[in-house]
Amino acid sequence: MTEPGDLRNGLRPKIADEIEHIVDAFLHHPDGGKAITVVPANGGVDHMYAEGEILVREEYLDRVLEVIGHPNRQDIERSQPERIRRVIAGHVLLTLSEPHPSVAEALDLVDQRLGRGIATPNHVMTVSGDGDLTYCPATEPEEAYHDIEPFPSVSADGLGSGVLVYLADTGLLRDAADGHPWLEGVQVRDPAKDFDPPAPLQGNPPVIPPYTGHGTFVAGVLRCMAPAADIIVTNAFSIAGSTLEADLVPGLESAFRHGVDIFHLTIACPSRNDLPLIAFGDWLRRLSNSKGAVCVAAAGNSSRRRPTWPAAFPEVISVGALGSDWRGRASFSNYGPWVDVYAPGRDLINAYATGTYTCHVSPYDGQVRNFYGMAKWSGTSFATPIVSGLIAARISRTGENARQAAAALLAEARANAIPGVGPVLLPHG
Repeated sequence: MTEPGDLRNGLRPKIADEIEHIVDAFLHHPDGGKAITVVPANGGVDHMYAEGEILVREEYLDRVLEVIGHPNRQDIERSQPERIRRVIAGHVLLTLSEPHPSVAEALDLVDQRLGRGIATPNHVMTVSGDGDLTYCPATEPEEAYHDIEPFPSVSADGLGSGVLVYLADTGLLRDAADGHPWLEGVQVRDPAKDFDPPAPLQGNPPVIPPYTGHGTFVAGVLRCMAPAADIIVTNAFSIAGSTLEADLVPGLESAFRHGVDIFHLTIACPSRNDLPLIAFGDWLRRLSNSKGAVCVAAAGNSSRRRPTWPAAFPEVISVGALGSDWRGRASFSNYGPWVDVYAPGRDLINAYATGTYTCHVSPYDGQVRNFYGMAKWSGTSFATPIVSGLIAARISRTGENARQAAAALLAEARANAIPGVGPVLLPHG
């Protein structure tokens, strides 16, 4: 466990502000607090995970239990069945017992005896960033005039009809379509859980918590690209814009029953030893075996080459951000051969909450900003829905499935690659 007071010892101020907020939110969550361990590196965060839990490939579970000195599976399920939870077929979440090795000690033992990738931490996955230099969103929301139009603007062609996008984010603002006609018809999966925040904002003017409005902004950008697309927004990142891998994957798995065309994920997660997320990887294999659906994810905002997950999976369409001139890479965007395409991600304008927001990240911490239903925001979080929206628009225009439409658009992006940046897709191109 990382004590809150220890966080600032190895982190830059902006990163420490964000990480303290996330760690505190997990520790004091009303559904049961969890201690989060933060592994620092070079003034940033190497990775974060829930202490006391590991994800295990189920076929190796008995051998893992033996290696770390725990009873066998049969004995655990007889006496403490809650300690083993299925995450997805082939993977379980194991809660370590008392006394127990720490997660780091347990995984070192497993790596040495069984090999890497058999067991991993239950990583923190977050819209708030991938941990090194800056965070996603790359900026806190900035003020915009209440009657300003979205930027990029709403497409005039009305494409996207018949396409279903499953948007895993922070949920949807109540009455999001009020004053934002391009959001008309966007839905939540579960009205009891997926509004953002779950209860109406309080205060006069209302107080806007951190990360509130993120999912609505993302849905708004996507709808501007494909105004007729059907979008289901979920509050998958309800803990300070974050969740754990073991909690995200079951929700994605259950979404298959909706017949989703595009799974849109606004998360960036660095991992222990840069290894792929094992439970998420199995979900991706199931997606690859489905007929024509795709997954699109943000590359993250640490201005680095190091891969983040799930964007770095070959099966995922990973999106980096262009700067405000749409000709160069945004200074915050991650990059490298694992990033498939870049789209505008600096100073976008779209739907947001109405009320006051107090900045919580250096150098603006404590600054109060006033919002009237629109905001300016930057990050690969917001470049990504441009790509998802363009895929949705192409599907309805050509009759291709999502996988075919994405392949065609990526071919166009490579043909229009910018030297020193990479493949590029622009709105309404």
